[in-house]
Amino acid sequence: MKMLLRKIKTGLKMLLMHGPAYTFSQIEARLYVRRNSPKRYSLYMKMSDYSGEELDAQCAAQFDESITFSILVPLYNTPKSFLVDMIESVRNQTYGDWQLCLADASDADHGEVGKICLDYADRDKRICYRKLKTNLGISGNTNAAIEMAEGDYIALLDHDDVLHPAALFEMRRAADRKADLIYTDEATFVSPDLNNIRLIHFKPDYAPDNLLANNYICHFMAFRRNLLDKTGTFRSQYDGSQDHDMVLRLTEVTDRIIHIPRVLYFWRAHPLSTAMNPQSKDYTSRAGAKAVQDALVRRGVEADVTIVHPGIYRVVYPIPDTPKVSIIIPSCDHVIDLSRCLDSIREKSTYPNYEIIVVENNSKDPSTFSYYKKICKEWDRVRVIRWKGPFNYSAINNFAVKKTDAGPYLLLLNNDTEVINGGWIEEMLMHARRPEIGAVGVKLYFPNYTVQHAGIILGMWGVAAHSFYRNPHKDVGYMGRMLYSQNYSAVTGACMMVRREVWDRVGGLDENFAVAYNDVDLCMRIRRADYLIVWTPWAELFHYESASRGDDRADPAKKNRFDSEVRRFKERWNKELKEGDPYYNPNLTLSGTSFSPDFNRVRKQSGTENSSIESLPEDSRTRIFLENNIKTIERIRQTLKGHMIFKLTPGIAVLDDQYVNVRDPEQKLEAGVLLLNAREESLLWRISRK
Repeated sequence: MKMLLRKIKTGLKMLLMHGPAYTFSQIEARLYVRRNSPKRYSLYMKMSDYSGEELDAQCAAQFDESITFSILVPLYNTPKSFLVDMIESVRNQTYGDWQLCLADASDADHGEVGKICLDYADRDKRICYRKLKTNLGISGNTNAAIEMAEGDYIALLDHDDVLHPAALFEMRRAADRKADLIYTDEATFVSPDLNNIRLIHFKPDYAPDNLLANNYICHFMAFRRNLLDKTGTFRSQYDGSQDHDMVLRLTEVTDRIIHIPRVLYFWRAHPLSTAMNPQSKDYTSRAGAKAVQDALVRRGVEADVTIVHPGIYRVVYPIPDTPKVSIIIPSCDHVIDLSRCLDSIREKSTYPNYEIIVVENNSKDPSTFSYYKKICKEWDRVRVIRWKGPFNYSAINNFAVKKTDAGPYLLLLNNDTEVINGGWIEEMLMHARRPEIGAVGVKLYFPNYTVQHAGIILGMWGVAAHSFYRNPHKDVGYMGRMLYSQNYSAVTGACMMVRREVWDRVGGLDENFAVAYNDVDLCMRIRRADYLIVWTPWAELFHYESASRGDDRADPAKKNRFDSEVRRFKERWNKELKEGDPYYNPNLTLSGTSFSPDFNRVRKQSGTENSSIESLPEDSRTRIFLENNIKTIERIRQTLKGHMIFKLTPGIAVLDDQYVNVRDPEQKLEAGVLLLNAREESLLWRISRK
């Protein structure tokens, strides 16, 4: 109780000194840290790991074709315990057709490395050992291991890391799907305790823009041996990021790439490892930037690569000409919002060739038309056209594109946005010009600088929702994903650039989606036409979300329309929703904080989904709707009467200094309220109202 009172006092003091926006952003920042505690990763591994029966079944499994994996391990002064752990992890594989190739460049003071390896090689003929005369560097030593390899696939394992027993079995299953390149998810553990999981990297499927910005594929990776005939072996000029260089070259010669969304590799964190401290080997970032730069040169792409964070790169593509960008802004009254938007464009934009098409839609306030007249007279970039039909975001934008001489690049923009950085158009245009890109989205903030949009996750909350929603604006995101341009399934139409030829090819926006999910549907159709969607963090705007229209779900008629659009989207993209978002990961939740482990999924798989939930009496259940309006918030406040509520937003509240998560708003489940246990963060249980 004393701690609670102290926190209340601190919160009130912060509120008085800095105001509500700053206070709430600080609360959400601290909640974010709590929600991403490393403890939950260890628990998730325990809950999601293979059972003993599953591993036994793998050992007994038979395959029609014999495929051998040659695992390359360059050794250099490897500590005895690390070496033994690594070798034993290979020997404990449930799939036995492997070859372990050990290339030892250890110095004279570490002769025990060779003795241990030779002892293992005598006991297990699948282990091959070679003592190198000189240390050839990581690439040269790895190439020496390749010379010993006789398998169908080459796999890469660091000398201080550990494989999961099922790693090669899952790789073997993927090989039956004609995979040329296979990779898995991975975990970082704090040495020496393999159960002390510090982080799990749940990876997306193959995402080319992600790979240019960061070697997210990393471990565990295997590829067909014959691909080396096209790519060549490892190259010493990229030592430190030789794997990144190799995977970039591999993806240039094959598109048969399979991601196994299971944690099958354990990266050891110790004082000298990059897992513990990326800056401990800062030369690796320089080598990685060179690998990306040279990959772009090989592909005939002109671009500059810079390091923005250890192991994370920014690719800047030149814009040799200045094609016209047509900014389309639907608007109805709300002159303050529109004028703020236009003023920010005029004052901050550095791109020279753009026009603004304001699409007037049923305004009634005379001051609106006075403003139109004034702004068009003052600024010749602006013109106003009129859409006389009822509000339909899709129809309005389609009308603007058809009825004007809109340029080769279309920029859809909400009138309740405000430009932050001057190069926002260039940052979008550099990607939109690329022939493989179909749409580009940006980073949007709420007025308190928490994140409103950083890409859209397909299937989130049953349909689609924004990633990193309400995270602090300086937060780097899960695995640094808010630091670099990357591929997503969709981006918001609040600020989206589309090349005109792509727009025409897919038929523009679908007018059956008058308000909701039209942008996501557009992106899905663009992807179906074999284009990629890119989100960039380097174009930033404020978004006063739905300020000009309000919340559709507060009005019964609008709510019915919203529900019908949800149903339409689910019907159209049912297959894709079932398959899951390729740029997310099935281990991550679709009904909570994005990029958090999905404990509900593993509970269901293990049959323990109700083990930590107390049942509520039927009469105490309350239907909670997640709507951003005063009436709903008040309804939730009454439900939680008797508790101290610090902050309440759609999806997140602070209840008695603890994190509260309200169930899926689309499903409208009668679930009561879920309270997160502060002591064991992964467990949720229901509470009844007082």
